[in-house]
Amino acid sequence: MIFLTEQALLVRDTLLLQGLETPFLVQSGLKNRLNDQVREARIAENMLAILHLLNIDSQHDSIIDTPKRIARMYLKDFFYGLNYANFPKITMFKNTMNMDEVITVRNINVISMCEHHFIIFSGIATVAYIPNKHIIGLSKINRLVDFFSRRPQVQERLTKQIFLALQVLLDTKNVAISIDAVHFCVKARGVGDNSSTITFASGGILKKTGNNIY
Repeated sequence: MIFLTEQALLVRDTLLLQGLETPFLVQSGLKNRLNDQVREARIAENMLAILHLLNIDSQHDSIIDTPKRIARMYLKDFFYGLNYANFPKITMFKNTMNMDEVITVRNINVISMCEHHFIIFSGIATVAYIPNKHIIGLSKINRLVDFFSRRPQVQERLTKQIFLALQVLLDTKNVAISIDAVHFCVKARGVGDNSSTITFASGGILKKTGNNIY
């Protein structure tokens, strides 16, 4: 049986309540009852079928392990954020310094997978907040961004998920986030354009400042 941390439960339940959770087949956000070994084997089997449908020789020495590589990559790298058991431990410290100015973390790497085409989109995030009773460990912001990025996503939902998670964890409305990302479903197919997409979410005092903090 998998037990979720209090922080993971708080964030998951808040996202569900606000209609911002990723569309899980089972809304618990837990991995299904199949263990990782079984799931990896089944994903590999289906990837092998796709290779055959594409008329690719799956026995070629360069390709023979490709289905296993993709299955392992999906479970361990791209989609680990689908399982709330992997939710990062968010360390917070009492705001004994009475910090009441904006704290901003820039150039946070974002690597995610477009849920429409299962092609990567990547870029950077900027996160800002004004502390209330607690200050969050700086690296924990990066880990939170990465956790929600490691799912099939749309950038708009990803931005709101990180924003809302920080609000409830820090118990403050004064949070703002921007994500600037290049979508390879735009760059590598269709229009073939190298444009980037910027999304924002802000609340409390930071909402009044608009996008100036970025």
